[in-house]
Amino acid sequence: MTTPALDLKNVRKQFGSAEIIRGVNLSVQPGERVAIIGPNGAGKSTLFNLISGRFAPSSGEILLNGRQIAGLAPSRINRLGLSRSFQITNIFHRLSVFENLRCAVLWSLGYRYSFWHRLSALKDARELAEQVMESIGLGWRRDTPAGLLTYAEQRALEIGITVAGGAQVILLDEPTAGMSRSESDKAVELIRQVTVGKTLLMVEHDMSVVFGVADRIAVVVYGEVIACDTPVAIRDNARVQEAYLGGHAPAQEHS
Repeated sequence: MTTPALDLKNVRKQFGSAEIIRGVNLSVQPGERVAIIGPNGAGKSTLFNLISGRFAPSSGEILLNGRQIAGLAPSRINRLGLSRSFQITNIFHRLSVFENLRCAVLWSLGYRYSFWHRLSALKDARELAEQVMESIGLGWRRDTPAGLLTYAEQRALEIGITVAGGAQVILLDEPTAGMSRSESDKAVELIRQVTVGKTLLMVEHDMSVVFGVADRIAVVVYGEVIACDTPVAIRDNARVQEAYLGGHAPAQEHS
């Protein structure tokens, strides 16, 4: 049996007396793309924070390629092969597109806290950063300060930063939030492209994006996964329609 890339077992999280995550069980197979959907306040972002190490679970197990990561520091989890983006764009605004990506690839290439290396002399870092830059369609913006990019370009850059370090498990938190329809369509193609051969877990409200990317959809309501199945099965699931969509199939929803 294949070891799941990501495996959550009865994960719970309490803040004081409030239980936000209530016994989540979810397995994501290597190379699979899973989208998490649910109403506002369902616990989706808390779940991402638990997986990526921002919060420690109150109980339960979180396994990355069979290794327990619950409670580890985010930096440690990242170095074990998991990388995430955030709802709010998280980039170095004063650095250029190229410099942002070069920063992202350094650790994976073996450059730790080595102050004696001249960045301009690191050919492998330059080549990998440029490769990622072209893959996200920002080659023509190479020397532009990231803070001067359009919103959609900044989101594309953050996706590039997320995958640049070579992590095999990628978490994307609402990657198309705030985008127009045409920008979202381009983002879908970008996400498909940069996650080929990788495992993807994505929180997303735009159901056209979810249906365009996901192999399976996990529906979270009040801190519990009430269904996890193929997009077609989720669209036709009466419990999902009642609990999350007010009786309307998800294919019709857009935000």
